Amino acid sequence: MSRQIHPRLKIIGWVSSGVISGVLLSMGVSALAQREAKLSLPVDELRQFAEVYGAIKSNYVESVEDKKLITEAISGMLSGLDPHSAYLDAEAFKELQVGTQGEFGGLGIEVGVEDGFVKVVAPMEDTPADRAGVKAGDLIIKINDKATKGMNLSDAVKLMRGKPKTSIELTISRKGVNQPIVISIVRDVIKVQSVKSSWVAPGYAYVRIAQFQEQTVENLVTHLNKQLASAQSNPKQPVKGIILDLRNDPGGLLHSAVGVSAAFLKGDQVVVTTDGRQPDAKRSFRTRPEDFQRGGRDPLAGLSEAARSLPMVVLVNAGSASASEIVAGALQDHGRAKVIGTQTFGKGSVQTILPLTSNTAIKLTTARYYTPKGRSIQAKGIRPDYWVEETAEGDLTDRFRLREADLNRHLGNGQGKEGGSGTAAQRSQGQGAAERKPLVFGSPEDHQLKQAIALLQGQPVATNPAPPETP
Repeated sequence: MSRQIHPRLKIIGWVSSGVISGVLLSMGVSALAQREAKLSLPVDELRQFAEVYGAIKSNYVESVEDKKLITEAISGMLSGLDPHSAYLDAEAFKELQVGTQGEFGGLGIEVGVEDGFVKVVAPMEDTPADRAGVKAGDLIIKINDKATKGMNLSDAVKLMRGKPKTSIELTISRKGVNQPIVISIVRDVIKVQSVKSSWVAPGYAYVRIAQFQEQTVENLVTHLNKQLASAQSNPKQPVKGIILDLRNDPGGLLHSAVGVSAAFLKGDQVVVTTDGRQPDAKRSFRTRPEDFQRGGRDPLAGLSEAARSLPMVVLVNAGSASASEIVAGALQDHGRAKVIGTQTFGKGSVQTILPLTSNTAIKLTTARYYTPKGRSIQAKGIRPDYWVEETAEGDLTDRFRLREADLNRHLGNGQGKEGGSGTAAQRSQGQGAAERKPLVFGSPEDHQLKQAIALLQGQPVATNPAPPETP
C-alpha cells in the first residue's frame, strides 16, 4: 500500500509506457522527504546557478519565462543522474497513469535513447508499429518532419502518441540498410492484452505475459484455471507442465510481479527485496496477499493448487525487463522453474514518483532490486539456466538490442557485476536477420519454446554457446 509521509510526497503505483522497458515504480519507498538531519546547501554552487539564471534573463537573445528556466533546470538535474530519473510535466504525469490500464492511442513500441536518437527496444505484438515492420534496434531519426537527435524521450513519446486513425511518418535508420527507411503508420487504440494462453503440445500449458498491469494477476488466474481444469475433465490427457513466456515483456507494476510469482510459489516466500539510502527503501516483498493484492480480495484465492506444483520453465530474452526479471529471478532462486533464453535487460532500479504540484512530479531512482538470494538485477539481468538463442544459428534481434548496461549514465549494479549486450562475436551471430521472417512467440517455429518443451519432456536441450559470465 502507498503511504503518505508528507502532504506533497506520496507514492503512486503507475508505470510509464514511454520509458524504456517498462520502468517499475515503487509502491513502498516513500521517506525521501524525511531526513534525520537537514542537508547543508552548497552556497557557492547556488550562487553560480543564480548568476547563470540572471545572465540568461538579461542577455539571451529572446525573452525567456521564469517557469521555463526553472523546469528546464529541474529536468537537467534529474536527467543527469541516470536514464530513468526525470521531471514529469503535466502531460508526462498524465501519461504515467495510462500504462497500467493497458489502453492508449499510439503506435505500440517501447523506446529508449541511444547516441541522442530514439531507439526501438521492441514493437508490441499485433500493434500498428509491429504490422508496419518496425523492428527492435531501429533508430527513429525523424518523427514526421522533426529530427529526434537530442530530443527528450518524453517529447518523442508525445509526438508518437495521438488520436486513433491519425497517421504519422517515421524515418528509421536500420543496421544493414544503407538508406533511411520511411514508414507511414496509422495510430490505433493500443490494447495491451496482458495475458495469453494456449496449448503448445499435448499436456503442456503455455502462458505469455506481455506486460504487468493492474489486472495481470486476475487474468493469469483465469487463464491458468481454464488450462489446469482440463486435467479433471480429461484424465487421459493431464497437464504435465507449464511454460511462462516473459520474452519482450518490458515490465510494469511491482505488485503484479509479486502476485505472479506468488501464483507459482508455495508458502510464505521472498520474491524481491529493495535496498536504498532511506529506511523505507529497504523492503522485502513476499508471496503473502498483503504484498500484492489491491482492495480486500486476494486475487489468487481461487487459483488451482496445481499451478504451484507442476514442472515449469520460464522463457526470457534481452527484452525481458524489470517486473519480468523479478519474476524470473524469484522462480529461479527458489528452484521452482528453469529459465531458458538469453540474458535479460538488467533494469533493476526502483523509481519513486514524488508529486511537486497537483499535475507535475519527479521520477527519482531510489533503490535497487535484489532476487531472493541477494543477486542485484541492475545492469546485469537474469542469466538463464539454459542459454538458448532465438534460432539454432543465433539471435535475430538480440545483437541489435541495447540493455541497461549500455545506457549512458546507467546506475551501477552495487555488486561490481554488470553485463552489456555481449561480445562482438556474440553480436555477430544471426547475420542476415533483417532478411529473415520475424519470430512469432508461441508459434510452431519458436525455437526457444521448442527447447522449453523438450526440457519438460526430459529430452536434451539444444543450447547455444553462452558468453562468459561476468565475475
